[in-house]
Amino acid sequence: MNYQANDLVDTELHQAVSQVGLDVEYVRSRGNTMWARGRDGGEIPVTDFIGGYGSLILGHNHPEVVARAKELLDRDTPVHAQVSLRPEAAAVAAVLNRIVQREFGTDEPHRAVFANSGAEAVEVAVKHAEMDRRIRLDALTSAIEEHLADARAAIARGAAVLAPAVLTALGLPATASPETALDALEARAHTLQAAGPRLFTLAGGFHGKLVGSVQLTHNPQFRTPFTALGVAPRFLPVNQPEALRPAFEAERTTVLDVTVADGVVDVVERDVPVFCALLVEPVQGEGGIVPVTPEFAKEIQAVCAEFDCPIVVDEVQTGAGRSGAFFAGSLLPLRGDYYTLAKSLGGGLAKTAVTLIREGRYRPQFELVHSSTFAKDAFSSGIARRVLDLLEADGGAAYRTAAERGARLAEALEAVRAAYGDIVSDVRGLGLLVGVEFADRSAVGSPMVRQTQPAGLFGFLVSGYLLHEHRIRVMPTGSAPNTLRLEPSIALTDDEIDRLAAGLREVCEVLRADDDERLTAFLRNRGF
Repeated sequence: MNYQANDLVDTELHQAVSQVGLDVEYVRSRGNTMWARGRDGGEIPVTDFIGGYGSLILGHNHPEVVARAKELLDRDTPVHAQVSLRPEAAAVAAVLNRIVQREFGTDEPHRAVFANSGAEAVEVAVKHAEMDRRIRLDALTSAIEEHLADARAAIARGAAVLAPAVLTALGLPATASPETALDALEARAHTLQAAGPRLFTLAGGFHGKLVGSVQLTHNPQFRTPFTALGVAPRFLPVNQPEALRPAFEAERTTVLDVTVADGVVDVVERDVPVFCALLVEPVQGEGGIVPVTPEFAKEIQAVCAEFDCPIVVDEVQTGAGRSGAFFAGSLLPLRGDYYTLAKSLGGGLAKTAVTLIREGRYRPQFELVHSSTFAKDAFSSGIARRVLDLLEADGGAAYRTAAERGARLAEALEAVRAAYGDIVSDVRGLGLLVGVEFADRSAVGSPMVRQTQPAGLFGFLVSGYLLHEHRIRVMPTGSAPNTLRLEPSIALTDDEIDRLAAGLREVCEVLRADDDERLTAFLRNRGF
């Protein structure tokens, strides 16, 4: 059988994107420009505002990152050197620690666990958090058993008596013996090992599509086919501080323990460590570019500290300088027990990721039960180190550039929104992670708009229009398809910003005029 292109790879996806003109082959890329293969075989330059979904803070094929990759390959750098010293990874971890300490004002070390993707980094964080929880749960069980043994011994030798409150707490009659009460307490302690983890994440959040991480991703389309495979988290509303404490109170679990003091065996209630983690993105990417507010971040910090729930700050998309700081969470501020990084850490070339774990939470035993074949390899670590050098150079000039370019981009887009408020409902984001949300016109728009918006295809149609009519590459967010996600590199120019704004203005004019003929003409007159 002779297979055609895309017969064996992403067949359904290819058919879907071809309907909106996004089935384009790119043959070259540099900075914010990609060259598409034209129908005549030539190369057509396209300005890329997708940026590898946040992987290209330095742009496509940054010359210094490419040079570093060539250098590593030319000197036969060992990629596979498992169970050996990995100085390149250690160097990356050291730089990341300096950045954490600078941006969060802490001197606490953070251990680094390397992986290959953002989803893996999230799974590392959750796995480690669950190990930590189980260790704390085992410690509580052992402590209660020890306390019960002390109480039995004290009563047996006549050195203590059972307080009536113990029987009351257990719902036992006043005539019940001390032995019956202590047996009941011990039986309850034995049930602690069955206490499952409570995971919290946010509505609209995205944390990956692997077996574990997809459970934490809010979009039902991605998650529900696989819910039977994992622990079901509780999704909390984003930017609603008042919803946090009630959610934790509802999941709070206690157990009865005993104390022996002044000749009395009494009962005391202790919290069971059921809270595994709360996951939060400083800016929700797939959820429609929704920044977490400082007020919400403050309440997350306070409530999680009160209930001893680790915080996983997912910086896979927002980290590595995109926000205007290395860690977007530092701008809120939101300090985590875990930070996950990937995407731009690899400079757009290497597939690498890292989970940073606060020393106070770190469990060395984790190193013996978790591993990854390609993690910590000298090639990806060597590239990551060069990326960090470029970002940190000149006192962090890259971060200042990201903030300035992001402000300029947001200003231009806000001007479009101000002129076309009936078409563009919002512009929001942080640094060079910006969303443009189109108004819901499914009841009042043209036939094409009324058809594509309810189906979640409108953002892709607009993306196809901008690609073919303006040579601009954008894409909607996965869970908010009316919102275009913009993640260009720090090399973004005023001309590129102005051309995007001009393209969006034309889209708005077409939509305001309900001109379906013009909106879809590119599907018949394609240059790619």
